[in-house]
This record gives sequence, structure tokens and C-alpha cells, in this order.
Amino acid sequence: QVQLVESGGGLVQPGGSLRLSCAASGNIFSHYHMGWYRQAPGKQRELVAAIPSGGSANYADSVKGRFTISRNIAKNTVYLQMNSLKPDDTAVYYCNVVANTWSSWGQGTQVTVSS
Repeated sequence: QVQLVESGGGLVQPGGSLRLSCAASGNIFSHYHMGWYRQAPGKQRELVAAIPSGGSANYADSVKGRFTISRNIAKNTVYLQMNSLKPDDTAVYYCNVVANTWSSWGQGTQVTVSS
């Protein structure tokens, strides 16, 4: 099992961009399921974007066309590029990696979209 550390969150104005990174402490492989989730105050954690094992990226309807998930296997890092941010995107963002026998979550990074 690997440990995950997210970074890149912060305060941004509506319409702005942020790039989140999720660094793994060990090797992550292309057949692992990798995803970004978010949880806003008073709401359940929801899937934002994912790269499933052997599949192509998929996105929540609310972020399609604005967010892009990617990974760099050589750097053991997963990214979430977020453009055209809206106040409704405000949440704690979590990275998740799922292998055959384990699942790991990061500690989360706060994203606040406000003018």
C-alpha cells in the first residue's frame, strides 16, 4: 500500500485555474484505478474524475470540459487540472488509488473559489 499526499489547493477567484497533484510514496501502475474526489461542507464525498484500470478517464457532469485528470507513472503522481473554476467547486479534494488488494486515500487539499 502507498501513502498519498495532495498539494496545489488554495484560494482562487471564479474563472481561475488550479492544478492539484497527488504524490504516491511508492510505485503506482497504469492498471491501478486512480481518482479525485471532493467533499464540500455538509455534503457527501463525490467522485470528480477517475482513470479506471484499463479504461479512459471519466468525469462528473459538473466538471466535464473544465477539469482534466492525468498521471505520470514515472513520477508516481496523479494530477487534476481545474479550469474555469466556480464557487460550487469549493471543497476538500482527495486523491484515491485502488490496487488489487488495497485502497489508499490522501489527507485532502482545500480548494476555495471566491471573489
